[in-house]
Amino acid sequence: MIHKGERGFTLIELLIAIVIAGLITAGITFAIMQLLTINTRASNHMVAVRQVQQAGKEVSKDVLQAQSVNATGTRGFPLVLTWTEWGTNNTHAVNYTLENAPSGLKELQRRESIDGGNPTVTTVAEYIASNQTSCAPLGVLQAGSALNFTVTATVGDQGETRLYEVKPRPGS
Repeated sequence: MIHKGERGFTLIELLIAIVIAGLITAGITFAIMQLLTINTRASNHMVAVRQVQQAGKEVSKDVLQAQSVNATGTRGFPLVLTWTEWGTNNTHAVNYTLENAPSGLKELQRRESIDGGNPTVTTVAEYIASNQTSCAPLGVLQAGSALNFTVTATVGDQGETRLYEVKPRPGS
């Protein structure tokens, strides 16, 4: 019920209110999108870090046990490690290879055979960038030398690279 002398909003005032509400909504939407983007990038980076750490841990563990280390191929893969287990005299042969993955990148796979038996295959790490992952020096590692294992994982637009320098135990 409108009484005499009361006024409503003019069209200009309503348009200004709608524009202000639209600007506020756009600002809030932009802020939410930025938070989602930052969260996704942080999550991708953490996955890449975990993959690199896992690869470094597994390769380092095996190289530390190895009595023979042979980095073959152009970038050091397959990496072939062998050792005889103390106490049991079981012979371990471990091969690390880079295999194609559904992501378009590579998976670092570990194949272990004990005393020539059927190998156990394990995927050690995913999202590996093969053009930035390598073992050096190439060939059979000389006594007293260290293996330099460089690994890069890329998830989305986030990547992580680490260099691991590991000396195997002396040959028997």
